[in-house]
Amino acid sequence: MVNVTIDGVSATVAEGTTILEASRANGVDIPTLCYLKDINEIGACRLCLVEVEGVDHLVAACDNQVTDGMVVRTDTPRVHAARRTNLQLILSRHDRRCPTCFRNGTCRLQSLADTFGIHEVPFESSFDSRPVDARFPLVREHAKCVSCLRCVSVCAKVQHLSVWDLVDSGSRARVDAVAEDMCSFCGQCITHCPTGALHERDDIAKVSAALADPDKIVIAQVAPSVRTSWAEGLAIDPAQATPQRMVAAIRKLGFDYVFDTDFAADVTIMEEGSELLHRLDEEGPMFTSCCPGWVRFLKAKHPALVHKLSSTKSPQQIFGALAKSYYAELLDVDASRIFVVSYMPCVAKKEECTYPGMDAAGAGPDVDVVLTVRELIRQLKSRFVDVALLPEEEFDAPLGVATGAGHIFGVTGGVMEAALRSAYFLVTGENPDADAFREVRSAGADRGWREKSFQLPDRTLRIAVTSGLANADALCTAIERGEVDYDFVEVMACPGGCVGGGGQPIHEGEEWAAPRAGILHGIDQKSALRFSHENPSVKACYENYLEAPLSEKAEALLHSNHLKDWSMPWR
Repeated sequence: MVNVTIDGVSATVAEGTTILEASRANGVDIPTLCYLKDINEIGACRLCLVEVEGVDHLVAACDNQVTDGMVVRTDTPRVHAARRTNLQLILSRHDRRCPTCFRNGTCRLQSLADTFGIHEVPFESSFDSRPVDARFPLVREHAKCVSCLRCVSVCAKVQHLSVWDLVDSGSRARVDAVAEDMCSFCGQCITHCPTGALHERDDIAKVSAALADPDKIVIAQVAPSVRTSWAEGLAIDPAQATPQRMVAAIRKLGFDYVFDTDFAADVTIMEEGSELLHRLDEEGPMFTSCCPGWVRFLKAKHPALVHKLSSTKSPQQIFGALAKSYYAELLDVDASRIFVVSYMPCVAKKEECTYPGMDAAGAGPDVDVVLTVRELIRQLKSRFVDVALLPEEEFDAPLGVATGAGHIFGVTGGVMEAALRSAYFLVTGENPDADAFREVRSAGADRGWREKSFQLPDRTLRIAVTSGLANADALCTAIERGEVDYDFVEVMACPGGCVGGGGQPIHEGEEWAAPRAGILHGIDQKSALRFSHENPSVKACYENYLEAPLSEKAEALLHSNHLKDWSMPWR
């Protein structure tokens, strides 16, 4: 421990603590723009400058550690003037058309300008005016980049992709894509960008056009983790933000039917669980394939392991295929009239629906448009939907019926836990305790992943679970080197799983994956049905249409060939 004095108040903090951390721990806030704890501590923005007694120049608080006896002053005229000038310089290199920006109201730079009371910039404005390329799901607006390097650090350290980097030097220095073909579209750079320089492609207009077309039957499917976050950007009491009120809000937008992707998650378990049992005698693990960001990552960085991916499509794509085949038959309509919109916590899903093989129903893309949670919030706001006044409504049947196992697909370990529940049943004919495999949520993660062994009647099943692509990279490397051996491996690209997805609402400097995960586990715990194989709508789908898991029809609609359909780089 070391003793420091901050603004005249003595404090004792652990050796190695930065001035920023020491100050905040003792009730003294220091502004930051580029700072992300343990990820981006580089002092690039120079907004955290402080005076340190005995040092002539101002010191960046975020990347300088306290020493014993240090005296720090955070609120002197010199400090305030320097911070203000640095912020004005940053603003001079930023496109300040805030009202039309995607991050208007959630922008860290905008908030700091307001806090500092900056209403004019005395410096000549000059910013990167290159045109915006909106073809891809992940859009970069060069004119709004402030070179904080957050995206660079997150992509390199958290996701091990290094898509972004600082290029050129001096006045020409700028952040740009240097490995675009490696991008997983996970969107973590978006959620950690402090401005609107990075955002998802806005596809709301496509949905609005479909809703206005009288010949279209427009269907919404809602991913499990959307119900944990859909109201975070709305003026509504969290207690009122129920899944049923979410359904009512989406239906208010004009959709003909609102279904639950969790139904398709239950179908996924039936297919993937059956596939696992067929592949247990093969060498090496079977990887889950629900997360398109992870699939892109594996194909780009570990192509030798691609054949280990489950051939089962993601719940989003399974839903789309069934909506335009099975459900079209139930409605007795031509499948071409059905327009499927996915509400997802994910940016990579926008690209997934365009891949070869994702048109199995034969009526165009199985999923027509994917919108993020942020886009859903913008839709509700633009339509002036007063969510708090809406009555609670249920998902439509039959594709809206789901189990607790389907709900937990949105959190890391959830796919594994759901699969193990049903795999046990498929082997024994009996249900295990619904919480028998909950240890996949909390088993040791010393190496960046959780591993556990479970005893089935005829064998020991060795599993591993991880999230975040840096952890996935380490796990894949260990598998390739023969250092570890598993039967079944679940990977999600975003830390914490879909609840921490790149399409989720942004909370500056905060990670909300854990509390959102708690919501999904709570829903599972309270569900009347907690096993995918007990979903009555799933049973009916198999009895009346698919026949059985891994049947010829199921293979054609619900499975893909990762080695042949497409490879990285894609588009």
